Amino acid sequence: MITELTKEYIDELKDVINSKDKKKATEILDNLHPADIAELYKELTLKEAIYLYLLLDGEKAADVLMELEEDDRRKLLKELPNKLIAKQFVNEMDTDDAVELMRDMDEERQEEILSHIDDVEQAGDIIDLLRYDEDTAGGLMGTEMIVVNENWSMPQCIEEMRKQAEDENMDEIYNVYVIDDDERLRGVLPLQKLITNPSVSKIKHVMQKDPISIQDNADTEEVVELISKYDLVSLPVTDSIGRLLGHITVDDVMDEVKEHHERDYQLASGISQDVETSDNILMQTAARLPWLLFGMIGGLSNSMILGGFESGFAANPKMALFIPLIGGTGGNVGLQSSGIVVQGLANNSLKHNQVFRQVFKEAAVALINAAIISLIVFIYNYFTLGDHRITLSVSISLFAVVISASTFGTLVPMILDKFKINPAIATGPFISISNDIIGMLIYMAAATLLMG
Repeated sequence: MITELTKEYIDELKDVINSKDKKKATEILDNLHPADIAELYKELTLKEAIYLYLLLDGEKAADVLMELEEDDRRKLLKELPNKLIAKQFVNEMDTDDAVELMRDMDEERQEEILSHIDDVEQAGDIIDLLRYDEDTAGGLMGTEMIVVNENWSMPQCIEEMRKQAEDENMDEIYNVYVIDDDERLRGVLPLQKLITNPSVSKIKHVMQKDPISIQDNADTEEVVELISKYDLVSLPVTDSIGRLLGHITVDDVMDEVKEHHERDYQLASGISQDVETSDNILMQTAARLPWLLFGMIGGLSNSMILGGFESGFAANPKMALFIPLIGGTGGNVGLQSSGIVVQGLANNSLKHNQVFRQVFKEAAVALINAAIISLIVFIYNYFTLGDHRITLSVSISLFAVVISASTFGTLVPMILDKFKINPAIATGPFISISNDIIGMLIYMAAATLLMG
């Protein structure tokens, strides 16, 4: 059941917390989904939130913690003792969630939390996963999975699966992975085979051989691409010689996609680091200021260009009317071209060996758009402006600006991606300001040639 978190509901909950009515508070929490409890965090003080979390049972407490925004989770964990974090949260989590929880902590705190974990094997798995970079398949994978040997019989396999599921306390089983005696991944056993082949002599006779897998050092973009391309619910992770290490489930990938999308959106908006609405003023200022300073430099550069043409504006004041048109059109065209390229690079539909084809395609689109825009402006100015030299200057400039902005917007993201730099930074302020400057240079050059 979905609970609507109205103001009245939240006020009632706060009254229960302030009165220290544990029984009533527990009843309320029992009826709430972990995602709803996490949403309540934003409406409560830190002290009130801690009071509620301490009333949750282990499994639900762990689920709620993983539903929290990173900054909120960090603030909450900072106030909780390490032993409680280990017993109440980490013990109840899958290894990939536990690693995500502990990754931002300093090494000393990580070690203390790990020392309080009951399951030594789980602690060892967490230590191994913490060694991976968070942007790799190894840093994203979990180790809770069902693994069987290719030489086992079906009855033996079923018995072992039941045992592993109980030992790992697994809520969901996505796939059953088949390994050989050297622990190398050999196949995947569909659950349907367990029903239709109950007496098969060996698993290797009914398994699906050579499953799609990924190496532990591959980056997360490869993981997302494989799961999306082949519609996988889980993806096995192996080392360099093919030994099965863990697997990545589709829900882990969705979280990663959301995080990357938010990061790229902020980069494209001119925000240099990941920030949330809840972040303090200094953090938000530091994230926004670099691109604002870049914009300021771009604006000063534009003013210098225009200042060099001061006598031209004095002789032909109407020329100044078209400065916003030239700059705005160049910025818009550049954003459109770069946006398409960045999207193509992100979903891997655009390859580096397709550079010339993409540039040619964008050039063809730009030629059509440039011809239409410059013609419309020419006709308008011809009948309203009265100065054919300015009319011609503006139309020629618009044509050239659309072509150059489209080419610039196409090439820059592809060059950045070639050098392993996030192409999202090419969109937004960078493209707009750069094309604004290029547009002014073209406009001033055209006006100088045509008007003397």
